[in-house]
Amino acid sequence: MVARLRGRFGHLIKEFGKFGIVGGIAFIVDLIIFNLLISNAGEPPLLAKTISTVIAATLAFVGNRFWTWRHRERTGMRREYLLYFFFNAVGLGIGLACLGISHYVLGSFWPGVFQTTLADNLSAQIVGTAFGTLFRFWSYRRFVFIDAAAPQIPSAAPMVTKGD
Repeated sequence: MVARLRGRFGHLIKEFGKFGIVGGIAFIVDLIIFNLLISNAGEPPLLAKTISTVIAATLAFVGNRFWTWRHRERTGMRREYLLYFFFNAVGLGIGLACLGISHYVLGSFWPGVFQTTLADNLSAQIVGTAFGTLFRFWSYRRFVFIDAAAPQIPSAAPMVTKGD
């Protein structure tokens, strides 16, 4: 049974593992840039998150295109790049929504708790990244780095025999 499950889902687990490694590196880049922007540069949290995500996403695009899904059919750099960043923008929106709800909505009730650097990091980098990552994996796999078309196996044509 384990061998059957591995045969059926092994490629998916391998892709998710590579996606996770690329995403982990991008996450660290995002985390560092986000914190530098809000702590040292004094940028507002939503702008800082937008800038850090765009930089990290560019790095992740290269890793995903040339490593995670290198075995998949290529449909053109421009098409993949545009779709990748479109879906990444949706993922960014998910992360920004988590940060905005925490910082501005919950923060208006409990500013000492939800308008702190720790709260911003938890809502943007943990909760927002988790939800955004699930969406990104699904959308990149489904729409950006599409699976190579299954080889067409011609069906056996019925034999035509001459009547007796």
